[in-house]
Amino acid sequence: MKKILNPTFLMLMVISFGCAQKQNNTAVKVTKSEDQWKAELSEQSYRILRKGETERPFTGEYDKHFEDGVYRCAGCNQKLFMSENKYDSKCGWPAFDNAVKGSLKFDVDYKIGIPRTEVLCSNCGGHLGHVFNDGPKETTGLRHCINSAALEFEPKENE
Repeated sequence: MKKILNPTFLMLMVISFGCAQKQNNTAVKVTKSEDQWKAELSEQSYRILRKGETERPFTGEYDKHFEDGVYRCAGCNQKLFMSENKYDSKCGWPAFDNAVKGSLKFDVDYKIGIPRTEVLCSNCGGHLGHVFNDGPKETTGLRHCINSAALEFEPKENE
């Protein structure tokens, strides 16, 4: 018997793969040993940034955080997202419709069996989360779904 693939599944695969292929995949600039990463990061930040894990939804420090400032990579301190690009997507993780130019790189992730576009820090290569095409239509249409433990927040007055 011939199996017919679900058209929705096929469309998601094409969109995810196409989106990942269009992004800027620059070389990682910060390199440290695993022992250095373990010593510098909290256990949860290490598991997320270096091992590609995901924090449970609605548990992260920055999910409902809306102060003015900048969100930086917890691994290397690179600026990633500005507070004006953060919005409440109700997905359980911090969501941003846009990033600081050149701060991200992208890859295809098959961890759950279907391709998704993984978001990585362009400076240290740390896993930040994933990007989806279901964000605000009035801006970019993107939802950068990011783990709180991959971020550090710097209030505006300290920038």
